Amino acid sequence: MASLTLDTAVRFVKGVGPVRAAQLGELGIATVGDLLTYFPRRFDLRRQAQPIGTLRGDEPAATVVGQVQAAEERRFGRRPWFQCSIDDGSGWVLAKWFHGGYLRDRIKPGITLAVSGRVGVYKEYLQFVNPRHQIIFEPSTDRPASRQAAGLGEDELLPVYPAGAHLTSGHIALIIRRGLPELLDIVPQWLDSEFLRRRNLMDRRSAVAAMHRPEDREQWAAARRTLAYEECLLMQLGIAMMRERAVSRPAHPLPLSDEIDRRIRARFPFTLTAAQDRVIGEIAADMARDRPMNRLLQGDVGAGKTVVALYAALLAVAKGRQAAIMAPTEILASQHYEKILAYLAGSRVRTELLVGGQPAERRAEVLAGLAEGKIDIVVGTHALLGEGVQFASLALVVVDEQHKFGVRQRSVIRGKGHAPHYLVMTATPIPRTLAMTVFGDLDVSVLDAAPPGRGKTTTICVGGERLDEVWATVRAKLCAGQQAYIIYPLVTASARPSSPRAPKLGLQAGHTAARMGAQEAHEDLSRGELGSFAVGLIHGQMPPAAKEAVMRRFHAGKIKVLVASVVVEVGLDVPAANVMVVMHAERFGLAQLHQLRGRVGRSSADATCILVASPNNPVARRRLEILQATSDGFKIAEEDLRLRGPGEIFSERQHGLPELKVADLIEDFDLLRMARRDAFAIIAEDGDLQAPHHQQLRAELLRLYGGRLDLATGA
Repeated sequence: MASLTLDTAVRFVKGVGPVRAAQLGELGIATVGDLLTYFPRRFDLRRQAQPIGTLRGDEPAATVVGQVQAAEERRFGRRPWFQCSIDDGSGWVLAKWFHGGYLRDRIKPGITLAVSGRVGVYKEYLQFVNPRHQIIFEPSTDRPASRQAAGLGEDELLPVYPAGAHLTSGHIALIIRRGLPELLDIVPQWLDSEFLRRRNLMDRRSAVAAMHRPEDREQWAAARRTLAYEECLLMQLGIAMMRERAVSRPAHPLPLSDEIDRRIRARFPFTLTAAQDRVIGEIAADMARDRPMNRLLQGDVGAGKTVVALYAALLAVAKGRQAAIMAPTEILASQHYEKILAYLAGSRVRTELLVGGQPAERRAEVLAGLAEGKIDIVVGTHALLGEGVQFASLALVVVDEQHKFGVRQRSVIRGKGHAPHYLVMTATPIPRTLAMTVFGDLDVSVLDAAPPGRGKTTTICVGGERLDEVWATVRAKLCAGQQAYIIYPLVTASARPSSPRAPKLGLQAGHTAARMGAQEAHEDLSRGELGSFAVGLIHGQMPPAAKEAVMRRFHAGKIKVLVASVVVEVGLDVPAANVMVVMHAERFGLAQLHQLRGRVGRSSADATCILVASPNNPVARRRLEILQATSDGFKIAEEDLRLRGPGEIFSERQHGLPELKVADLIEDFDLLRMARRDAFAIIAEDGDLQAPHHQQLRAELLRLYGGRLDLATGA
């Protein structure tokens, strides 16, 4: 045992072996460290075990421990059950489980078994029916002489572990119970005792022990608080180190003068909002420094982020530098490019577009212009990350909807040119917890007011039986000169899941366009309910040139109805489109529905968003209720986080952060905030954690984050 480490394979733990190790591996437990941090999901209070001879036939709750004498599977007619007799020397009792055939390979004569539940009488015999149970010892081990030796002499909290892979919670509890006393000796202590005392935290070894075998619920809560804090601290240390690395190189200082400010504002045919002025002030202050700006710009749909981004780009150009604006799709990149061209009409600012679908000759011209400094602002997609893209003097990178790219891509584009200032934009409102984790290495600016003069968007939810009314509403809007989006979750109905458990797409038989994907709906609506209007189709499987052509026609008003997949979720701006129908709305996430809804209501006219849905579960119904109740993107984001959790909103592959085993980003926000303050203070004092008292912390940080966030190499 002395040779074990946290990285030792779990099969070397006492009582495990190759077979159990394979089963544990299916639960994600590969090492000793994994086993120690495989914590119970809850605790059941088990009363003190009593001698079987003292049981009565009317006790509502009792616990006994004894040796299984006989065990068998029986059947009464079509009703199977499993039963065993348990003897502790003072008497015996029968334990019976209906539909308990799964226990025949687990409960066998000779094992020591604890059962808890109501005591009844059957044919003059005492019995437990469907009791909770735990295998305490198996015949291959030395059985204790008493209940006290088994740890059952007092009321106790019985750990309930996530089970599976042919392992019950009891099996896992038994493995951990056997190994815990020796394994605790190898648990490292990351933080010194004075640091822990000031924060009212336990030492790590005691906390791990109490997570598995707490004396009471108060001790468990204190242990959980300690380990949740440590998880948050490690995460924030990784983020703090990323931030320190990102701003460690010098950047071009780009101070803003009154004359530059006047010239930039003259490019916009409107007065900027107070929120835009405030955010521009924050960005300009960052860009004036000789350390690179590292800022997240949050703004709900229609808040005017593009104008702020262009202001920052023009500040860079005014100082003789280049700016790059990157979008997640070619459609969105093209739209940004066209908007910028309109704002800069008649100016000497040289602006170009770089996307993957361009002809090779045109792409070569743009690349040459960037390298030679003949292009001031380039707008593009991930093509800006490609090999061969070189800038003469890149000073600003703007990334729109950054969460669609990822941590490593963020690092790549930072490496272009000489330490550029970095601005992230997102129309997906970020809850406070995710702003401190997924985007925790960035300063945050918020555009919390929409430009004046915007109309009101009304959201209503209807069932599939009211489709005739829906199409009548759409026709009336179209006749009034408006345009419409019709959104489907799938490109084609044939793409729906084939599993018999998968939800059906149909809303109600007999209603056209109810059971179809976008392609089928386009054909049907063109011939049916909306046949007197020009109906277009766009989806993510179309070639970029085809999508671009459709969007141009829709923007010009030549297409009145756009049937689409979620390709229109982010960024598209067609002011005349003021009605949206989202089919099968229960299949979309809350934030995604909010983003879709943001495509309408982008002019002074009032807009309508109709969610057609037949939700058959409470979570789906709750999403739709929230959408009808509020248009506040930040409230919606908080609710979305509660409903889905951060792992669904920003996948681990995208944000580079490991799954939290103990901490809850919503419930533990205060702990997260404290850990963030501590982590940034530690990195400010010891940037690479080289101090002797930080060595254990550094080792764990590199184990968790080194490969994900390039902390070991300093990339």
